[in-house]
Amino acid sequence: MSTLIEFLNNKGLIIDRLDVIEEAFTHTSFVNENKHVNADNERLELLGDAVLQLYVSDLLFHYKPMLTEGEMTSFRARLVNEKSLASITRRCELFSFLKLGVGEEKTGGRNRDSLLADVFEAFIAALYLQKDQSNVKRFLDPLLLPEFKALLDQEHDDYKTRLQEYVQSDTRKTVVYEVVKSSGPSNAPTFEVVVKLDDLILGKGKGSSKKQAEQNAAKDAFSKLVR
Repeated sequence: MSTLIEFLNNKGLIIDRLDVIEEAFTHTSFVNENKHVNADNERLELLGDAVLQLYVSDLLFHYKPMLTEGEMTSFRARLVNEKSLASITRRCELFSFLKLGVGEEKTGGRNRDSLLADVFEAFIAALYLQKDQSNVKRFLDPLLLPEFKALLDQEHDDYKTRLQEYVQSDTRKTVVYEVVKSSGPSNAPTFEVVVKLDDLILGKGKGSSKKQAEQNAAKDAFSKLVR
């Protein structure tokens, strides 16, 4: 396992206050057992929660096609919760830098979801407090963008399934998807898709891939059919 300095360098993070980074990994149990250490990461946790909420809210706000308030709230709750943050912390191996008291270590604190989510938030706050605040985006983008895309795919796949199940509850026919237009450069295309039942257009959708456009068309159709 790399050292904390190696970890920061490998992530391309620009650090001018290493003391704040170290504080982010200092659990209160460690402070209680080491009187020469003055600060734990609890204050950073609070700030980090706010920074993380803002990052995710901004990501969702600027997503195209535009998400509704309800969709933004749902996605944010699924992206930023104790379980998901703990999972990311394990994947990054941030837990290895944790400073825990002996008792907390013995009782499995290093693998406790709540503690791991807290240290992730504290670390985000520590990045935010560096002079170069782009550290936050630099660190979070490769972690949370794939998570968001996976949630989108899951959500849209559910709409395709729901639409087909809804149609087949009344008929044995199958809906079909048709690309009606593609535009933009080859490295950033936009596809427009319609979903049909026989010759009747049920819904329309756009996306940066055919799959995403189909999924958005299914969502459009389903929302109209179940009104």
